[in-house]
Amino acid sequence: TALAWGICWFICYREVSRGIEKASMIFMPLLVVLTLILVGWSLRLDGAMEAVKEFYLKANLSRIDLATAAGRKVWVAAFGQIFFTLSLGFGIMITYASYLPKKTDITGNALITCFLNCLYSIIAGFAVFGTIGFMAKAKGVPFEEAITSGPGLAFVVYPEAINQLPMLNQLFGALFFLVLIVAGISSMISLTEAFSCSICDKFDLSRKKATSIICSIGLVGSIVFCTRAGLFILDIVDHFINNYALIIGGIVECVLIGWLLKSQVMRRHVNKTGGLRLHPLWDLCVRFITPAILLIVLGVALLADFSDAYEGYSIHALLLIGGGILFLTWLASFILSHIPWKPEKMETEHKPEEENLLT
Repeated sequence: TALAWGICWFICYREVSRGIEKASMIFMPLLVVLTLILVGWSLRLDGAMEAVKEFYLKANLSRIDLATAAGRKVWVAAFGQIFFTLSLGFGIMITYASYLPKKTDITGNALITCFLNCLYSIIAGFAVFGTIGFMAKAKGVPFEEAITSGPGLAFVVYPEAINQLPMLNQLFGALFFLVLIVAGISSMISLTEAFSCSICDKFDLSRKKATSIICSIGLVGSIVFCTRAGLFILDIVDHFINNYALIIGGIVECVLIGWLLKSQVMRRHVNKTGGLRLHPLWDLCVRFITPAILLIVLGVALLADFSDAYEGYSIHALLLIGGGILFLTWLASFILSHIPWKPEKMETEHKPEEENLLT
């Protein structure tokens, strides 16, 4: 954990062009190549293709029936997953967008990002279902009994499946966890950059100082996940962040953009940069459709957790750990938002003759 935070600090500590940009040019192609190797290897296993065809590519619409509790849970999980993989509600997309050139096809870039993200998720799914299908056949159990959700899939079920391989299982295991490490560190970098950039702008701190503060806090906070109860705490925190924090963040963003900043103003600004143009239907989505859907998802998630405790955890653990994390996060956000912004250096340091020139 300390090494991961050290790598994250080293990359974010440097300037954008020498840190984040170079890291992305290395990590992203490496992640894609390793994933493709993993998929190709998985699909060659005995029982892999049968599991992929039956449980991954074949639609079972009864699983997403909104009239059932199980179906509603699938929709909530789907929204949480897409919010997490697209980094929505974190401020990451806003931070990265602030580094773009002035004349940028924002709409086109957004569509490409969504398409490639979903494509990668679909491709990676072949490796997961193929490997679990192999394990199910090797152990002689139904596929439904072999697969699970949450951290248990990556850290319990998948390693067990790798252990069932007839040969080269150590190499396959090393490859799989290398993919997780690369994906995890790239996510750490994005999260740290979003926080650091905000702190730099808010308090007029240097990038080096802001990055050092964030990474130090992150390292201390991560220690709890290294304990024997760490996997369970991680599962609860992950569930609450995906199902509540990000959804609430999305609702707040819709209200800010659609009603306070005015969606029409935002759309005209985006369309000025050229490329694909935003349709006026976007205003309707941001102001009404999207927040309405997210509110429904939020209500369904709350109903599901109170009627049937998540993964069998005690309601006290869910409220103390998951609810506590949400409360502390929003409290910190509320406090930070009420601290006055530091005046920009341009406004405090320019000379009188510069004022005359600007005038």
